[in-house]
Order: sequence, then C-alpha cells, then structure tokens
Amino acid sequence: MKFAFSVAKRFLGYNKGQTIMIMVGIAIGVSVQIFIGLLITGLQESLIDKTVGSTPHITITQQDELSFYDFEVKNDEFTAVVYQAEGPAFAISESDDASVLLRGLSEDGDKLYKLSDKLVEGKMPSLKNDVIVGLGLQEKLNLDINDVLTLRTISNQTVDVKVVGIVDLKVDSINNSWVLSTLPTAQSLFSIDDEITSIAIQVKDVFTADTLSEELKSEITVSDLKVINWKEQNEDLLSGLNGQSISSIMIQVFVLISVVLGIASVLAITVLQKSKQIGILKAMGIPDNTASLIFLFQGLILGVYGAILGVLFGLGLILSFTTFARNPDGTALIPINFDLQFILFSGSIAILSALIASFIPAARSKKLSPIEVIRNG
Repeated sequence: MKFAFSVAKRFLGYNKGQTIMIMVGIAIGVSVQIFIGLLITGLQESLIDKTVGSTPHITITQQDELSFYDFEVKNDEFTAVVYQAEGPAFAISESDDASVLLRGLSEDGDKLYKLSDKLVEGKMPSLKNDVIVGLGLQEKLNLDINDVLTLRTISNQTVDVKVVGIVDLKVDSINNSWVLSTLPTAQSLFSIDDEITSIAIQVKDVFTADTLSEELKSEITVSDLKVINWKEQNEDLLSGLNGQSISSIMIQVFVLISVVLGIASVLAITVLQKSKQIGILKAMGIPDNTASLIFLFQGLILGVYGAILGVLFGLGLILSFTTFARNPDGTALIPINFDLQFILFSGSIAILSALIASFIPAARSKKLSPIEVIRNG
C-alpha cells in the first residue's frame, strides 16, 4: 500500500501542470457547489424570516363567535404563544381621526412580532391603556409620545389611551391602521372580560407548523375552534422555495458530474501515458491490485487537495459577495449562514467523486499486459 501511494505521488509529480489543472478543476466545482448552496440557503432563510419570521405560524380562532375563553397551549416546539384580543375601532386625535385595528397582546407578543426591534421611538406598552401606533398612523393623526388618543368601538364604547411608542411595521397598510396594546386594554374596550379572539403561536422549525397544527386539532377539546397554519396561507411561497431547492440540487449534481467526468478522462489518459512504467512494474512483480491502487491513490490525492482548495475558493466567493453586495442601509443583501456541516459535506463529496472517477483508469491499468506493453514500447 505504501509502495502504491509513493508511486502515485511520483506519477502526479512528473506532470505538475496537469496535476494542478485537475486540482483547480475540482476546486472550481467544489467552490461553485458551496457558493450556490450557501447562497440559496441564505436566500431561503432570509425570505422565510421576512415573510413569516414575525408572524404567527399557527393561529387558533373561533369559527362562529367573535371570542372565546383562553386555555393553556403547551408544546416544547413552541417558541411563543400569544393570547390576543382584537377588533375594529375609531381613533380620534386633536387633529384628525382614522379607522384602526386595536390588537391587545399577552406577554409573548413582543417575542412573536419583534416589536421592540421595530420601535422608532418610545417604549413597549406595559400598563393598561398604554398603546403603540404604526408610523403611518402617527403621521396621519399627528401624534407624539405621551399624547392622549381616544378609541371608540362600533358599539360606541370609548377609552382614552396614552401613546407610549411609535413602531415601523414595514408594511404601509399595517403602519396606517394598527394600534397595539396590552391584552387587558383591548378586553376592557371590547367588553369581553377575560375572553380572547385568537391564539397566535410561533414554532422552532417553521416547516413543522402543519404537523404541529394537526396535533393541536386532536388535543383541543373546545368546540368550534379553527386551527390554521402558515403553509395553508402561503402555497405560492412554498412552491417558490421548493423550486429554489430543486434548482440548487440540480446545479450541484451537474457540477459533480462534470468533475467526475473530468477526473476520469484525465486519469484514463494517464494510464496510457504511464503504461510503459506500469508494464515494467508489473514485470518486476507488483500485483494487478497494487497497480490499480496507484490510480486510486492518485484520485484520492487529487480529491483531497482539490476539495481543500475548493472550500477556500468557495468561502472566498461568499465573503466577497457579502462584502460588496449590500443594501442601502449597509446590511448584507442576502445574509449568509456559514453552515460548517454543508461545507464539509461538499468537500467530502468532491473527494468521493474523485475516488469514483479513478476506478475507471484503475480497472484499465489492471488489464495491462506487461509483455505487450514492453514489446510495443
């Protein structure tokens, strides 16, 4: 085995230019695989975070009536469970008025909707009759922090609330209409006592929301409750994500095929180039299996060094992309998560591909007859 490895190294060293070209070819394949894989994964994670990252993954509502009494919802996979009371109201300030949606949230509300991160000014509501308003609504009603706002429901219930914060929810329609408060504030205004209108749930893995919602349906004993998940409401988004994943896999498969074919063809030529030396070695008594091992070791060496170079090239491409592809605010255009497991997997696949490619020339070298090779020069 040591002898075969030593001969393999010498064969690769005889034509350094060719060896370097093969390694660079493998490296380019690996770097493309890593770049495309991490880029599409980052794009998917960014897209999911922007679309459903700050929204409920599972929602429980009453089918017929407007409200119901809350009940305990527990699961280790749930990261936030928000009890909500919401309804339409009319907001009246000294300068203007507007139709709004008042939404009262329980303690996990900030964790789910990430409101603290979206505050433009002020603080989160903590006391009864404290509210925060969307940026568009604040401009329309000409509100400042600590201003008093009157809310009136369709049943003519009114309450004066204090504006303690301004929030930018990144969607104009929501910014122009949402008023957020504590749960008791909304319950009091809508006269629903301790009842709620919905339960919003966020889960660890967004793609398990459909399975977890089915489990919830089987566990809920309260009648007439409807459990829906984000997948049911975002079929087009799921279709797009699946399309991205399939295209990423196809690109990586074709890159690997090109790498395998390139290595196999070059090593097959090497068998012809080194046929005389192999014939002499066989005449000296090395077994056919040892002759085959020479080319398997060549494939292994090329694969290892090519994979190392490819990982370095791939990381360089990703770093360059994240450095120069920026949003106007300076953040990365596509946030990239350097998945070590995927990077190592890509390198390992390249090594395995190089080994597989070397089986063809290894099999050819095994069939070489030393007498014919030496006789034909």
